[in-house]
Amino acid sequence: MKTVRSLVLIATALAVATPAFAQRDPAYQAARSAGQVGEQPDGYLGVVGAATPELRALVNNINIQRKAKYTQTAAAGATVEQMAFTSGCRLIAATVPGEKYKTPAGTWATRTAAPPERDSRCV
Repeated sequence: MKTVRSLVLIATALAVATPAFAQRDPAYQAARSAGQVGEQPDGYLGVVGAATPELRALVNNINIQRKAKYTQTAAAGATVEQMAFTSGCRLIAATVPGEKYKTPAGTWATRTAAPPERDSRCV
């Protein structure tokens, strides 16, 4: 139970920090709105469909920043993988209708007005 509580506290800290750096980039917002990128359960951004070199570079850059943040936060008592998973749960929940996300089955879905499908371990 203590581990779950710790993860929730760490995830709360990431709730503000993780999307902040990506949202500064208008190319990220445009790709997200166009459904070219989507959130994945592992806490990283993925390319939906074919990737141009520019899109792949954008996604790689954001994912490098996310991993750095997960690694920094994991030093507080969780693994990088736990931090990434917890963030993936939160990031998928934060998608808005029309945005893409990866389902627990591994397929890309477009968010509707209904809650997104998330891993059963997400709290």
